[in-house]
Amino acid sequence: MRPQAIPRPSIISGMPLDDETGIGALTLSGYLREVTERYADNEALVIHEAGSVTRWSYAELWDQAMAVARALAACGVAKGTRVGVLMTNRPEWLAATFGTALAGGIAVGLSTFSTPAELDHLLRASCVSVVLFERHVLKKDFAAILGVLVPEIASASPGAIESFDYPYLRHLAMCGPNAGDGEAAIEGWENFLARGAAVSPALIDAMAATVHPSDPGLLFFSSGSTSKPKGILNAHRGVCLQLWRWVRFYNYEPEIVIRCWSANGFFWSGNFAQAFGGALSTGGSLVLQPTFVADEALRLMEAERVTLPVAWPHQWKQLADAANFAATDLSALHYVGHTTPLGRHPTVHTSWQDPMAAYGNTETFTISSIFPSGTSPERIGRSHGEPQPGMVFKIVDPMTGAVVPMGERGEIAVKGPTLMLGYVGIPLDETLDGEGFFRTGDGGYVDADNRLYWEGRLTDIIKTGGANVSPLEIDDVLSTCPGVKISMTVGVPDEMLGEMVVACIIPFEGVVLDGGEIREFARRKLASYKVPRRVLFFRESDFATTGSNKIKSSDLRKLAAARLEPA
Repeated sequence: MRPQAIPRPSIISGMPLDDETGIGALTLSGYLREVTERYADNEALVIHEAGSVTRWSYAELWDQAMAVARALAACGVAKGTRVGVLMTNRPEWLAATFGTALAGGIAVGLSTFSTPAELDHLLRASCVSVVLFERHVLKKDFAAILGVLVPEIASASPGAIESFDYPYLRHLAMCGPNAGDGEAAIEGWENFLARGAAVSPALIDAMAATVHPSDPGLLFFSSGSTSKPKGILNAHRGVCLQLWRWVRFYNYEPEIVIRCWSANGFFWSGNFAQAFGGALSTGGSLVLQPTFVADEALRLMEAERVTLPVAWPHQWKQLADAANFAATDLSALHYVGHTTPLGRHPTVHTSWQDPMAAYGNTETFTISSIFPSGTSPERIGRSHGEPQPGMVFKIVDPMTGAVVPMGERGEIAVKGPTLMLGYVGIPLDETLDGEGFFRTGDGGYVDADNRLYWEGRLTDIIKTGGANVSPLEIDDVLSTCPGVKISMTVGVPDEMLGEMVVACIIPFEGVVLDGGEIREFARRKLASYKVPRRVLFFRESDFATTGSNKIKSSDLRKLAAARLEPA
């Protein structure tokens, strides 16, 4: 009797990291130095703002980052000091982030969508010592918001803040149109930069040289499966590997220079890696738009001869619906998928293939499996790519953690050189399994041809308009609204947003609630993209609840979708 064959386990891996080509310096300061040496006179970025146009070459970007680094050093920033960057996509964002790296610090990306309560959480969790921020973002005045959060700044001088709520915070500096020269403990941008006049650039070079690829370089926040955004600490090596890789992912053609437009915040890792990696790693230019306005974006693409647009699904639709869409000359576009609205524009003629067969997480600083542009459709199939160099995937039983046989479905787990250093405040052994794998909470499988297949979230995270939204965070807020007994937020499929945030509410008996008032309550406490688009009311008898009085989300999602279907 023949022994039964042992099933092959669901484990796939990329090529050895040492065999990967096209990789340069592996610290952020080294990365900026290398691209500056290669492309010193090339345009690195351009922004149209307040009736004027600002352009920086790579050499000017280096000088501006060095000026920030010198100012930070004068503020006492040293290796490992955390520096918050609270800005839209503007030149100072790059100068602040790379300047922090040059000074040996850790740049902390802070979302400009944050409400005061959310910003309070980010500042407390990150323990930043310096916050460099843009004063006016749409209707927000972050100087005023910080003045409420940190009332001590009203009576302090610059650099002398003492707050028990934020015990490490010492310096605040602001930039942007009409930011002013600063007040109380908040410095204007020029005054902040002037602090570094006495700091030698040679000292900054020495500080940058102390930073190793394995050291923490960026701290970004992401709404995971908990109600509060989690701080994700990334090593320089992981970040820089991803920046260099986008040259390969895009199948870069030297005769068609990348001029990358984006209006998505660089404080989101996907946009950081994709836009910076595409433009800066190739000597191209970033066409910056601080906040997304569709008709303005189209005018920018035409005026700046954009070749690569980086947009999320809800933005594609708004671009196509803009009044000036048909009349805009988009003939310079090349790195754009032909199935997108811009790729189908009558002035666009390209056969470039969007590298959308991909999978990643903020915890792996985005892409961990991908098929680059130019891969044959036969090789891609219906998959989400093959593991990147050094990355390993396994598919495990969500309950037991045991590896399932090849081809069986389970939870995706990953490890490799771009995996995060950990969540802030959470022990690593509570995040990784015994073999060092991060269990993603995503479902899928792998095949014998070394391909990964992603099938959606095992958890209930809502992906709306390119952002991840935690339903628990929304429900924590709505549960405090007067008259609300139970709140359960779900994502319902939506053509424009991917998923629409829908709040399902059970009122207390005898209470009549209004959906508009609940949305207004949420708007005061949550960022705009987290505010439910629709509010539905239910009775407890409408669906089953678990023993802990939690509604079964799968059942509720179906009920909500049915309620929202047109009659």
